[in-house]
Amino acid sequence: MTNHGETTGSFENGDMARHAGIEHHAFAGPADTHHVTLRTPAELADALPYLLGYRPEDSIVLAALHDQGGRGRFGGRARLGIPAAPDDWASAARQLAHGLVTGSERRGRRPAQMVAYLCQEPGQGESGRQVMERLRPLAQHIRVECGLLDAPVVEALCVSGGRLWSYCCTGEACCPAEGIAMGLPGTSVLAAAATYAGLQVRGTLRELRARLLPRETAAALDQEAALDCAGRKLVPRILDDTSRAQVAEETMALARQVMRRYVEAPAVSGTLMADARDDELLEHTEAAVLILGLQDRTTRDWAAAWMEGDEAGPALRLWRALARRCVGSYGEHAAAPLTLAGWVAWSAGDELEAREALAMALGADSEYLFARLLHQACNEGLDPESVRRCLRAERLERERRGRPAFEQAERAVEQAERPVEAEQAIEAGRRAETDALASDGTTEPVADDAAAPASGSVASPATALAPTSAEGSRRRRRARRAGAAEDRSGTTASGHTRPPGTGTRKAVGRRRAAGDAGGVRLGRGDTEGEA
Repeated sequence: MTNHGETTGSFENGDMARHAGIEHHAFAGPADTHHVTLRTPAELADALPYLLGYRPEDSIVLAALHDQGGRGRFGGRARLGIPAAPDDWASAARQLAHGLVTGSERRGRRPAQMVAYLCQEPGQGESGRQVMERLRPLAQHIRVECGLLDAPVVEALCVSGGRLWSYCCTGEACCPAEGIAMGLPGTSVLAAAATYAGLQVRGTLRELRARLLPRETAAALDQEAALDCAGRKLVPRILDDTSRAQVAEETMALARQVMRRYVEAPAVSGTLMADARDDELLEHTEAAVLILGLQDRTTRDWAAAWMEGDEAGPALRLWRALARRCVGSYGEHAAAPLTLAGWVAWSAGDELEAREALAMALGADSEYLFARLLHQACNEGLDPESVRRCLRAERLERERRGRPAFEQAERAVEQAERPVEAEQAIEAGRRAETDALASDGTTEPVADDAAAPASGSVASPATALAPTSAEGSRRRRRARRAGAAEDRSGTTASGHTRPPGTGTRKAVGRRRAAGDAGGVRLGRGDTEGEA
């Protein structure tokens, strides 16, 4: 995944005390009821995982400080991966400093000072001190860029090989040339205070992303074959307005069945074991049907309503598992389950996983509007309740209408012991429902994200986060131009060329003009044409 910036929202913690003429900092819990004064560079470095919620690797981290009566308080934080090429360091420092300052200004509090961290483990044959010296120009770029923004860096630390160095302090007594040994994680007074305050450290971002990345195992070939097979059956039905709603109902019924399976499974310890168990409980055919079904915006919005209460946990497990199944040429299809995983995590209060999942969704499809809006809102510290209200209203409206086809599809999935049997049962139910609809002449149109809701209708969740109408129109025009360029060039928005035999998305381009999954991505073997 490419480097990306992030901010942790608006919760602020920390005080400052003097040490050897340099401002060092302290830490307080979220409710400002627990205070721990940090008097040494080692204590300041020890605070970093608790400021971010994870242990950064290969990262530049900036923490904003706000002046309050001569004492400082930690504000927003921002992280960026250290670019491999030193030529990129100046632009990375500029991007990070500018992003943190402007983000803080949007929240109404401009940083008075900054604390910078450079975290990188030594390479083969390299010592921690050599890493510190190698990264010194990067630290200088950061100090210059922050100074230009009138937010000077009062401390810059390098953490490498279990030791730390200060780029600002030259005092041999407190900051020796050989560095300062870091204590064992979780053994400091700060760690105890943070645990008491309810703050947790989640390991590293690499471990978090591993839960959402496609599995590179022999089973990936079987999963890709299942996606090919399911695509030949499902994509024509999704593109057909007369059967699209029925596919959404079948997808939701199957998702509910898998979520119940997750709930009934015995608990295991550790995230690796838990993810492996969830993978075993999800068959290739089921995963393929769910992945392809979620490419439809309506289905995705229905699934997003599993965001709270007893539904949130198993739903998040399912979205993670589906993201791991988007293998091979189906990498772009991961945008939908990754966005749902990010949304449920954000709704549940886990901003760290939310930001990473949403950033990965944008890496899979940079034009996925729902992911882009959620990612921006999460980074700016907005309240997800506005989206939750929209999804609750949409769910209540569906339940009020009472959909017999959905109930019929769910019963068919529950009664079938194997996916093939379920598919046969669902197909029979679909034909019966189609006949019933034809007899009374009723159809249900599917609204686009861009369309204004009619009187008495419910807006889509993307609308709750959408920009103003003028800005939205500009973005839609850009999306149309991007979609047209993609159809002409055969290259995706993320720069990847489609594999041979993959159909273009012309048939659904007009539906995606609103931003994202108004249509569906075509799998391999699908042909170009009008829906």
